[in-house]
Amino acid sequence: MSTEKEIALADERQLSPGPTDSVPFSVFTPLQKRWILFLTGFAGAFSPLSSFIFYPAIVPIAVGLGVTVGLLNLALTTYLIVSGIVPSILGNAADKIGRRPVYILALSIYFAANIGLAVQNSYPALLVLRMLQSAGVSGTISLGYGIISDIATPSERGSYVGIFALGPNVGPPLGPVIGGAIAAGLGWRWIFWFLAITGGFCLLIIVLALPETARPIVGNGSIPATGMNRTLLSVFSSSCRGGRNKTPGVANVGTRPVSLPNPLASLKLLLEPDLFILLLCNGIYYATSSCIQASLSSIFIQVYGYKELQAGLIYLPFGVGCIINVYVWGKLLDFEYARVAKSHGYDPHEAKGELRDGFPIELARLRSKIYLVGPNVVGIVGYGWAVQNRVHVAIPLVIQGVLGFTISAGVVAFGTLTTDLNPGRSSTAAASANIVRCSLAAAGTAALQPIIDGVGAGWCFTIFGFLMATCAPLLLLQIRIGPGRRKMRKEREAQDDNASS
Repeated sequence: MSTEKEIALADERQLSPGPTDSVPFSVFTPLQKRWILFLTGFAGAFSPLSSFIFYPAIVPIAVGLGVTVGLLNLALTTYLIVSGIVPSILGNAADKIGRRPVYILALSIYFAANIGLAVQNSYPALLVLRMLQSAGVSGTISLGYGIISDIATPSERGSYVGIFALGPNVGPPLGPVIGGAIAAGLGWRWIFWFLAITGGFCLLIIVLALPETARPIVGNGSIPATGMNRTLLSVFSSSCRGGRNKTPGVANVGTRPVSLPNPLASLKLLLEPDLFILLLCNGIYYATSSCIQASLSSIFIQVYGYKELQAGLIYLPFGVGCIINVYVWGKLLDFEYARVAKSHGYDPHEAKGELRDGFPIELARLRSKIYLVGPNVVGIVGYGWAVQNRVHVAIPLVIQGVLGFTISAGVVAFGTLTTDLNPGRSSTAAASANIVRCSLAAAGTAALQPIIDGVGAGWCFTIFGFLMATCAPLLLLQIRIGPGRRKMRKEREAQDDNASS
């Protein structure tokens, strides 16, 4: 049975073929890759959607179950807590046994939980089923990052992360609108029926047509998958084609030892200083975004007298900014990768297919993002004082659009770099990011309303702006120490690997 370090080292060797090696990184065609990205983005959308769709229905659900809004808010906190824990198990399992089995298990749990939520009649049942719902869907984002690591080279990874992130980023703007409309027209129970129907449809498509990409299972895609790792459509078609053959000379590319999943692997990554800095900045961005989003509905109802459906529509500017950015910034990251490669003496053609030792990947991913920390801080502080002083509604909404653009730039950059730094364990690393960001978001949303009640929205978001400002020196530190820490980590893992062999 191989160790976690052996697996990572084997994957790094696989990612660094010799310059004359003609073996492709992935045999999936561009059309197949776009299909895979569509499915992973579709599945990834359900995690934020299931959280944000709940916001406009909090009051109707509280009335329907005969409990206070405060108790309903507890369901939000427990949802985030579970979202931080479960991906550490699912992400590591996906790195070991494949993406498809974990996707199918997770979405099956999600489907069943939504049906239970739609028919339950008690607060304890709601609380337990919301945690089960979170357990089923929270790992889909880390699974998506794992798939990107499987099929995309470092030079194109920024664009892939940007396209994938379109899915998770439609949840925050569309969730409250859909939730408000359904709650007002059909009743709050239909929110969960809607999630069950759409989630079940996503599960069906994945069972039918999402190919296995995990490199321990299928290498660069040339090794036939078996069992649960095989699509249902391939099972049907193989009987007509007489089975699928291995690609000559390529079948064993990328294969590496398989070990049992280790749920503590995500926590171990947090002990690496450079990874912790990166994940901390990612967590600060996510927590700040979550607090801004959580405040919108209640603040706009209080300050501007909006109704529930109108309060749902105010999430759109932030979401539109996110959707525009995730595609644009992904392209920018690919451009930055090529530019840094050229300026540091790397052959751009050779740098496209592999992440070479000594390549300043931290600089390529973070340099452009540092310039947006200032606008982030100004926007967050400005939003708080704008709503506190009851300025025209257009001003905080425009600020929301700007923040959606600038904050999502950080999400794309951090997610891409996290994938770059963790070959062979990208889903595990994404789960580590989930632990940090969900912990910070749970703490932030729990403290949000007491801070607003105590010092007002202006000073509340000034505090969050200060937290965001700390990311600038942290990112500069990451760029400075990152290459050295990567080298030390690789040498240490190589020594451990030699000692264990």
